[in-house]
Amino acid sequence: MKYYKHIIIVLCSLFVIWSCGGDDDICESGEGTPRMKVAFKSMASGKETPVPLLFAAVDYGSGKVQLGKYENISSILIPLRVDDSPYTDVYFRILETGVESHVRINYTTKTTYVSPGCGIKKTYENLNSELIQSNPVLKLEAGQNQIENENKTNLFLLF
Repeated sequence: MKYYKHIIIVLCSLFVIWSCGGDDDICESGEGTPRMKVAFKSMASGKETPVPLLFAAVDYGSGKVQLGKYENISSILIPLRVDDSPYTDVYFRILETGVESHVRINYTTKTTYVSPGCGIKKTYENLNSELIQSNPVLKLEAGQNQIENENKTNLFLLF
């Protein structure tokens, strides 16, 4: 009888340990919705160049959300809206209290089921951008017009 209790405890412990782990618990390997990669170019040379200071904000439908302050960066990853909106408004400025440029990113979305842990992944297609308010961004240049992962640059901002 004494051994049966130990066997039952060991079997229950093994079952608990075995059932806790799994590949679908969290979304680790970049399977989630990708962000848009934005890089920077010099208006004078047309070559990619790092930006000494940049502030970015995004409107996800309920007002601007500040993404933060970035120093000496050559690119930034921006999460786009995941609702059914056909666009995301993004704001850039190079001074903490300066004027900001307003960029509207238009797209169509496609959803794909990934796993129970990750849920649904959105991919963005037919990207096109319009510069609604220039200064400090002077011009936009299109990159890859779909977002399937975060490796390729989708938009270049010219300063």
